[in-house]
Amino acid sequence: MPLVIRPRDGLPTTADIDLSGITPDRLAGLAIAAIERIPIGFDGAPQPLAALFSLGGDVDADGRIECHGDFSRVRGIAGGMRSGRIEVFGAVGDHAGAGMEGGDLLVHGPAGDWLAAGMTGGIVHVGGAVGDAAAAALPGDHGGMTGGLVMIEGSAGRLAGSRMRRGIVAIGGDCGTGAGFEMRAGTVIVVGRLGRHAGLGMRRGSIIAAGPPPEPLPTFVPGETWSPPFLALLGRRLSAAGFRDTRFGPPQAITPPPSLRSWGDARWQQWHGDTVTGGRGELLTRTPPYKA
Repeated sequence: MPLVIRPRDGLPTTADIDLSGITPDRLAGLAIAAIERIPIGFDGAPQPLAALFSLGGDVDADGRIECHGDFSRVRGIAGGMRSGRIEVFGAVGDHAGAGMEGGDLLVHGPAGDWLAAGMTGGIVHVGGAVGDAAAAALPGDHGGMTGGLVMIEGSAGRLAGSRMRRGIVAIGGDCGTGAGFEMRAGTVIVVGRLGRHAGLGMRRGSIIAAGPPPEPLPTFVPGETWSPPFLALLGRRLSAAGFRDTRFGPPQAITPPPSLRSWGDARWQQWHGDTVTGGRGELLTRTPPYKA
């Protein structure tokens, strides 16, 4: 049986609660009484975990933690996780999965800002919408996500994949302004509408607009029109990982997407940019007629 964490009744909705470090790899081998005494951040002061959350079960051999209830005001869930699995049956707050090195974070609901920021490995799968700066650089850092896989079934806010260096970010809904800002490498996929200024300042990497074709920045120049073979492989990998599985997130929040398997058969327009920063990045857009 996994370790089950639930917020206690009467927990202030305005409180700043930080669960960074409450991960399977760090709790392995600890008795439930020892886990309950671990200090966590509560409005800037340490409090025992059991003062704010009720705990049951234990961290089993598979390294699993389940969070039940509303964690939308709780930040840092799975922050710095190296291995194991954390599954949240509800919403999560800011910085979920930030700095993850491995393991799986599954969220059956929406997430706040800075999802998977600075992530180096592992898988993050969110069933709903997320806030700004998903897989981006943390404040003060020069690089964003450097490895792993982030799958977002809903929409994403601004600056998704900002300063990203490696890894894959797949967004099932729309994406806000500035996706891939100053991107160094990696791949950002947007199934819905790609917001304005995508790829601004990017040096390398790929942004794939699998939905309605956006208007590229004027600093992007057209390249070939073709059917890149790697897109079929990418679609199969994402499908195998569970991306676009409506059983994972709320079906009413997910619009029927283009088939992942159709990506390799479609025709794509390649754009090279940002030419101001060397022009070695690429934006791929679907060519007319676009069919969802």
